[in-house]
Amino acid sequence: MNVSYKWLKEYVDFDLTPDEVAAALTSVGLEVDGVEEVQSVKGGLKDIVVGEVLTCVEHPNSDHLHVTTVNQGSGDPVQIVCGAPNVAAGQKVVVATIGAKIYEGDESFTIKPSKLRGVESFGMLCSEKELGLGNDHSGIMVLPADAVPGTPAAEYFHLESDFVIEVDITPNHSDACSHWGVARDFYAWLLQNGYKTALHRPDVDGFKVDNQDLKIDIDVQNTEACPRYAGVSIKGVTVKESPDWLKNKLTAIGLHPINNIVDITNYILFAYGQPLHSFDADKIKGGKVVVKTMPEGTPFVTLDGIERKLSERDLMICNTEEPMCMGGVFGGLDSGISDSTKNVFLESAYFHPTWIRKSARRHQLSTDASFRFERGIDPNGTLYALKQAAMLVKELAGGTISMDIKDVYPSKIENFKIDFEFDYADRLIGKTLDRKVMKSIVENLGITVESFDEKSGMKLSVPPFRVDVQHPCDVVEEILRIYGYNNIDFDKSVKSSLTVQGEVDRSHKLQDLVSEQLVGCGFNEILNNSLTRAAYYDGLECCPPEKLVHVINPLSADLNVLRENMVFGGLESLSHNIRRQSSDLRFFEFGKCYYFDGVKREALKEPGKDGEPQNPLRAYSEDYHLGLWITGQRVSGSWAHADEKSSVYELKAYVENVFKRIGLAQNALQIEEFDNAIYSCGLRYKLRSGKTVAELGLVARALLKATDVEQPVYYADINWDELLKATRKVKTSFTDLPKYPAVCRDLALLVDKSIKFSDIEKLAYQTENKILKEVTLFDVYEGKNLEAGKKSYAVSFLLQDESQTLNDARIEKVMNNMINAMQSKLDAKLR
Repeated sequence: MNVSYKWLKEYVDFDLTPDEVAAALTSVGLEVDGVEEVQSVKGGLKDIVVGEVLTCVEHPNSDHLHVTTVNQGSGDPVQIVCGAPNVAAGQKVVVATIGAKIYEGDESFTIKPSKLRGVESFGMLCSEKELGLGNDHSGIMVLPADAVPGTPAAEYFHLESDFVIEVDITPNHSDACSHWGVARDFYAWLLQNGYKTALHRPDVDGFKVDNQDLKIDIDVQNTEACPRYAGVSIKGVTVKESPDWLKNKLTAIGLHPINNIVDITNYILFAYGQPLHSFDADKIKGGKVVVKTMPEGTPFVTLDGIERKLSERDLMICNTEEPMCMGGVFGGLDSGISDSTKNVFLESAYFHPTWIRKSARRHQLSTDASFRFERGIDPNGTLYALKQAAMLVKELAGGTISMDIKDVYPSKIENFKIDFEFDYADRLIGKTLDRKVMKSIVENLGITVESFDEKSGMKLSVPPFRVDVQHPCDVVEEILRIYGYNNIDFDKSVKSSLTVQGEVDRSHKLQDLVSEQLVGCGFNEILNNSLTRAAYYDGLECCPPEKLVHVINPLSADLNVLRENMVFGGLESLSHNIRRQSSDLRFFEFGKCYYFDGVKREALKEPGKDGEPQNPLRAYSEDYHLGLWITGQRVSGSWAHADEKSSVYELKAYVENVFKRIGLAQNALQIEEFDNAIYSCGLRYKLRSGKTVAELGLVARALLKATDVEQPVYYADINWDELLKATRKVKTSFTDLPKYPAVCRDLALLVDKSIKFSDIEKLAYQTENKILKEVTLFDVYEGKNLEAGKKSYAVSFLLQDESQTLNDARIEKVMNNMINAMQSKLDAKLR
């Protein structure tokens, strides 16, 4: 939220600089992102002065330009070519000198010496619109005759600069979502740090009802969603541009002034944190405001012109015939203020935070009003804000207050009662604070001390606008942030304990090793949000939607579930980079996946064996995964190597190298082909126990389309938890280099097309597990001169005995055994 330095000074007395104020606010938990100087007119009219037109003649080469001589107050008069029809000698004008910047929206241009139709020009005579002082662009701005040439325009127009302090409001500090709220905390800090100060705001004693000419009845039918609703009408207003003081306040904090009525409601919102809504009273059919919900699916057009289907849980502000506004969230298209509005009804209400939050999320709307309502505002501030607004409308738009304030508040929201013990505070803080200082701080924060005992504690009454202070620990936090965390001394002794490395430490170590290995292979590590879009999983049988963990109050439909598979986050990252002309990519990510078991959830509803309720969280589980994504070219633009596309074989090598780095032997794995909704074709690596440790393959087109990726992507999903379990007992050992040579023998095997190389490899190791070190496929042939339905594998077998030299007899025996096994079990033939 943007806080105006000058606006803040209207509520609390201080003489600190903007930077000092920023430091103080940060120390009390209102973290400041930055301080920026702003002007009521963009650029502050720098290098723009009052001038006097000494001469004005027609341009020799133009029928609409004039050549003028202008006195700028210092130095010699300058020649300026001007195209305004109203320029004349003797006028006092506003001159943009050389180097001045003229702003037009977000763009600007700098005044430089130039030639217009062959005549030199050394400046510019400006209109109201060019200066940012109005909308008149019909001619240059002519000043009164007493204007003094050379006077800076900023000084002549009494421009004021301000400083905007950008404050990050945490969700628990809804009380600070206004200048008044920030002033309250700053006031407490000033007193605690010895500054003389006072907290004050305008009173509303001047509010009075002029007549009863425009009575609007109020009927609150849903008091749960709307505990308090107040309204008042003003008759005979004139909708027009706001005065400069109001426009300057709003523009300083980044708002765009609209008209005097709307600007007043925005002013009250940012001044006191109370959202207001203004209705055209003549559009309130039946002269009655009804606060209720509408039937499911009721169409409603909001202020942005979009038709939305209402939920039966959306609170609506209606007239006797139709809804006019989505309560606390967004106004309707046909009930707001327009230039022709003559009569106004002002709404000031307190809506239940949960109702507003759910409606805003449901319709994906986030407004300044909903931001405050969904966090909780001051239910006792509605009337003050309403009276202030009504008085301002009467002052700035005319009219009369034409009804008594109608305030529907059936059940008053009481203060929070807290028994605060000093011993508890001492334990939590780690230091004993002066009891009177603690009492002073809570009182300065607006909390009432009902009783005080210096030895035991205090009984506190916390106003409901402090929704975050409901427990003793909250009071400790309030005391500490004003007292100053930096003022708490820390014990200089260091307490430590011995720890033993466990599986978590091993996992982190191996993650570092694998990460370094992958980065060395050209990968980049990514980190995606665990929250993702439930729509991604529609129709995925391998990742059924019923197993998704749903978020109860999602920020948006794109972040409404926890991921069940890491594939979509990686595809989104690929899509983001591909759209930015980076298409040759290798990504990896470590992260958790989450699952929900509905059947187990139902079973857990039953009491356990001991009769006690079972833990419902047992229906949820999570595991750790490593995801790899490759796409685009493996090699491109190299003089030494032809361009080569990424392939599943490349990804397979990366995955198997990860296994090797962790210590998982290749012969401990079983590989099988498969396909599902994620992979159009893939490989699955299983342990001998049958558990899947990894899957890899070509990502299905449907998934690529869902994430706007138009090129093939290869994805591997490694179950990191299962990988660690499988290698838990693996120990790194060292052996001497073999003293005896290895022998290589090749076989050309004619087999059925259904036979895979993995079948040959598996059978070879089963036949000879002592001296067979490696089985390699170096050629596959399918085509002419082969029987139908057959293919030829050229396979190399590496044999080595580490204790002696292999002789021909032993080699022949091993190879004959393998040939016999291939012939009998795979129906293979030697070529």
